[in-house]
Amino acid sequence: MNEDKPTEPENSTSIDLDILVDEHEEEISVGGKTERHRGVYLLPNLFTTAALFAGFYAIIAAIRGEFEAAAIAICFAGFFDGLDGRVARLTNTSSKFGQEYDSLSDMVSFGVAPALVVFTWGLGELGKFGWSVAFIYVACAALRLARFNAQIEEADSTWFTGLASPAAAGGIAATVWVCHDLGWLGANVPFEASVAVAILTAVIGLLMVVNVPYFSGKGLDFSGRVPFAAILVVVFLFSLVTLDPPKVLLATFVIYASSGPLMLLIKGRPKAPA
Repeated sequence: MNEDKPTEPENSTSIDLDILVDEHEEEISVGGKTERHRGVYLLPNLFTTAALFAGFYAIIAAIRGEFEAAAIAICFAGFFDGLDGRVARLTNTSSKFGQEYDSLSDMVSFGVAPALVVFTWGLGELGKFGWSVAFIYVACAALRLARFNAQIEEADSTWFTGLASPAAAGGIAATVWVCHDLGWLGANVPFEASVAVAILTAVIGLLMVVNVPYFSGKGLDFSGRVPFAAILVVVFLFSLVTLDPPKVLLATFVIYASSGPLMLLIKGRPKAPA
């Protein structure tokens, strides 16, 4: 006697991805009306992911004692971080998701990574003082990013309030890179050098949260025409970097980090556009 067997649903072995991954939805204003859009923009988030990967690689390289590679990775993270926002603006693909993802990436690449790199390089030899200084830098980076996110709608895009975290991370990376080239590694790091770098790390961290204006560079128009001499200046700058990358980058950071306090003393705080 043949009995009917219950039929199995088709594609019973298939997995519904919507159950595993909740699709992102975001409310945006279009023509004064609120609309809900599903998904995320791929292009700018690719650059953000590249910056995040570079920061993560810097941590791995530092743990393995490859401090030159770690410093270079942080520099690459800064390069990709500068591209993601500009690409989003040029392609009109800015989104709330992208802003939050970028902020989390910045915390890893320009907050945690530089602190771990400099701590592993030499601050760990200073005991509690060393890791306390590293924590000060991480905390200041977090506070700087939180303040930036809270003021992003009303802040003047021409100026940063406090040193930007990518620039701060670049200063830490360049310092470690210079020390690496001098042969100051592990037990060969002079005590005075460790203390000096620790103080510098704390100062850089505090510069991120002080109420000092720094030129952001976001107002520069890279799509417009410039005098021919500007190209020659760019060529000269690239040639200068190739001579001694870590020292040139460190000198560039020192000039930029000093520009904010000097401008505040000489000209006062810049006025927001009316």
